[in-house]
Amino acid sequence: MVLNPKGPITQLHGVGPQLAQAMAKLGLHRPIDLLLHLPFRYQDRSRISPISSLKSADEALISGRIISTRVIFGKQRSLEVVVRDSSGELKLRFFHFSKYQHAALERSGYIQAFGSVRFYGSALTMSHPEYRTFDEAPSPPTPELTPVYPTTQGLGQQRLRKLCKQLCAMSWPETPGTPYTTLRALHTPTDLRSVPKLQEQLAIDELSAFYVLMKGRALKRSQERATALVETSPLDAQLTANLGFELTHAQRRVSEEIAHDLAKPLPMLRLVQGDVGSGKTIVAAFAAIRAIHNHGQAALMAPTELLAEQHAHNFRQWLEPLGIECVLLTGQMPAKQQREGLAQVADGTAQVVIGTHALFQERVAFRRLVLVIIDEQHRFGVHQRMSLQGKGGHPHQLVMTATPIPRTLTMTLYADMDVSVIDELPKGRQPITTHTVSQDNRAKLVERLNGVLHAGQQAFWVCTLIEDSDEIDAQSAETTVTALTQALPDHRIALLHGRMKSDAKVALMQAFKRHEIDLLVATTVVEVGVDVPNATQMVIENAERLGLAQLHQLRGRVGRGTLASRCFLLFKPGLSGAAKHRLNAMRESQDGFYLAEQDLKLRGPGDILGTRQAGEESFRIADLSVHAHLMPKVVQRSEALMNAAENSAGAAELQQLLEMWAPADDRHLHV
Repeated sequence: MVLNPKGPITQLHGVGPQLAQAMAKLGLHRPIDLLLHLPFRYQDRSRISPISSLKSADEALISGRIISTRVIFGKQRSLEVVVRDSSGELKLRFFHFSKYQHAALERSGYIQAFGSVRFYGSALTMSHPEYRTFDEAPSPPTPELTPVYPTTQGLGQQRLRKLCKQLCAMSWPETPGTPYTTLRALHTPTDLRSVPKLQEQLAIDELSAFYVLMKGRALKRSQERATALVETSPLDAQLTANLGFELTHAQRRVSEEIAHDLAKPLPMLRLVQGDVGSGKTIVAAFAAIRAIHNHGQAALMAPTELLAEQHAHNFRQWLEPLGIECVLLTGQMPAKQQREGLAQVADGTAQVVIGTHALFQERVAFRRLVLVIIDEQHRFGVHQRMSLQGKGGHPHQLVMTATPIPRTLTMTLYADMDVSVIDELPKGRQPITTHTVSQDNRAKLVERLNGVLHAGQQAFWVCTLIEDSDEIDAQSAETTVTALTQALPDHRIALLHGRMKSDAKVALMQAFKRHEIDLLVATTVVEVGVDVPNATQMVIENAERLGLAQLHQLRGRVGRGTLASRCFLLFKPGLSGAAKHRLNAMRESQDGFYLAEQDLKLRGPGDILGTRQAGEESFRIADLSVHAHLMPKVVQRSEALMNAAENSAGAAELQQLLEMWAPADDRHLHV
């Protein structure tokens, strides 16, 4: 049977409306989607393991005679099946079974079962294995690997395997440049050693398509027109004089790169990377001044209310003495204040508009938006960014992140952007000393903190949970604030968390900044943007639960003044190898780019960039934590494809690549 790979999934035998609905939850709408739904691991059922060789946590195939079956009654009824081979006996246990299953097992003479082995009581047991029964001793298993797929409710592993097997047996239309043969091979490999090479072939295809799309976006942008912000404003010199500190060489260099882009009649799209505390915000302020001087408006979007408030405070402090009106617009503001803000944005009175995702709303109408600044850009999805851009026709875009992005990711995910790096900290900043501390030494840490607070400095104590949980073994912020209040009665201690109302969070942070609070116990809501120069101590509870990027961001909340600062990573004994690696890396390095590279290896790009939460498209096959070394080859191949697209054969190959891998709404962007 020849099928249409891009037709409905109901072409497959046995797929009706109900099953199609379940498959849609996994994004499986067409046969090609199912072919791209690859196993995330394989089970080796090609070798039978002797029962006597099994250890707890082994995953194995066993084969033997059924000795007995019986139903055991207790807290939970279960069916026990005893299997014997030439080396020993093993119990199979089923907690969910029917009388028909019991009768069938009782009638059978032999069984082959595959599953994980665990201790149940004092006996090694295989619970709910996959199995086949036989009347006589079975033949040896076939030498093939069994795929294990991502599943969802209503679509179990067995059903998925049958559908993929059916799919691979069908005739696919042979089209140059389509990797059907490779995809088939990954569903049914005979040798695990062949899998990485097959995955690499597909990763190069997928990354090449993505790279071409990014370049296509850049080309499309180069054909658009934006307001050229050409005049150098005298306000620049005034702001520089008012700052009270000298810009670093890196800040001046990046400001010049931005000014050069803004002077062009093409929409700027520049990514500014800068480690925590490197001074990205003041660079954004200079860009905003240029927009205002050219009779336009600038919008600054932040991912949280707390960060938006912080930016509003800084921009007002810097720009209002220059006669520039700054307006804050967030979803949590009172209705009257929102209406007044919206009116100021619409009539142009608000020259710099600072807000959260509230700026996306349709009712927000700008008079003349010429510059969009997006902070912590990885926390917003592509479509969110595009909706704000649409409010000004083709405004210039400046996107900033304090999350250092490995060069490998920059080459692919931001191939449509120009990139600037602020790689220098302001003068006078002291390095932050990082210590790893076992929970067993908690009392000593509290005692040390007491001395620092008595000396007039302030501290953060960050927890990963707000309240105690039965499911997660971690110290909560509520429990911690109670314990610290008792242990440190001479100090003012407060609690900050994400469930608090926006105005309460902002008021608390302002009180902390004014040193009306000595010790702030908080959740990771303080990860981004909070600037309190007198805070010199950061304690991170259950640091083993966080990734390097987040740990580095939290550590960056201290060390923002001229006093020596310390970060303490509190951990529970019994760390995994990966957790030890993360904490050691934090202790040994303050280089955000080095830590980002380590995080990429340990956790993958989604955790670093926040793309799983932000709604960005994720790669189906490519894994940048595994396939980073392929990027030079991807760039070389992509550039060759784009050059060859000038003739019909090359254009057809490029189009086929995009048809295979590109998101549907981006395919028109090909070069």
